[in-house]
Amino acid sequence: MTYCVAVKLNAGLVFLSDSRTNAGLDQISTYRKMIVYEKPGDRFMCLLSAGNLSISQSVREILQVEQLKDPETDEAITIWNAKSMFDAARVLGAAVRHVYERDGESLKRAGVDFNVSMIFGGQVAGEGMRLFQVYSAGNFIEATAETPFFQIGESKYGKPVLDRVITPDTPLDEAAKCVLVSMDSTLKSNLSVGLPLDLAVYEADQLKTDRITCIDDNNPYFRMLHNTWGQKLREVFDSIEHPTWDGSHTTIPLMAANSRRALKKITTPKDKLI
Repeated sequence: MTYCVAVKLNAGLVFLSDSRTNAGLDQISTYRKMIVYEKPGDRFMCLLSAGNLSISQSVREILQVEQLKDPETDEAITIWNAKSMFDAARVLGAAVRHVYERDGESLKRAGVDFNVSMIFGGQVAGEGMRLFQVYSAGNFIEATAETPFFQIGESKYGKPVLDRVITPDTPLDEAAKCVLVSMDSTLKSNLSVGLPLDLAVYEADQLKTDRITCIDDNNPYFRMLHNTWGQKLREVFDSIEHPTWDGSHTTIPLMAANSRRALKKITTPKDKLI
């Protein structure tokens, strides 16, 4: 299992991935799930992967050389010469299908599902930033203003804070903080996600980035964030009034007079459910 998240903002893109893989309780390893492709001044692209490690590693390897034919010029399209992120995502989809055609049947005979999911985003000179989620079939969807982030892997624990904070207008540093809180919540609740983390932050129209870092147990900012988030959550929780049951005075009653009829208790074998 893993957890990866990427956010598309007006100000740029944020990518975060963990590095834990496991094939059982006694086979826990560390493999990076993020890879950055960059040609300064021409293109910046970042790929996050989740699912079967052998499949995702094969896709990443093939992506370096995968080609599509341009129907107009008959020239080969690669991630290095694609004129748009959409075409680059098409190349990635072709690489996924390439691996499926090569390994899909043998994996099926071995009882292994062809399971891979990826997030792919960036910017090519001459167009705006784009962010895609790519599925096992090689098809993909694109992030929009209404859906400005994608998650793959163990996503449920980290989603609530993203839903509450992230909008297209969120500043880059605030979004980076938010995805780290999202990851911290996931780390807290699921042992199959683990440190170290890879974080990449891309500023719009720069076509390169130096904001790439690896975060381990000793990272001072992440330790501060982990401790502060837990403390502040507890303080907010403690500040909320307890529900009252004994008729005590309150301006916010739980058992309101106009609420729906309470659940009927069954007290004898003869009582009817309805």
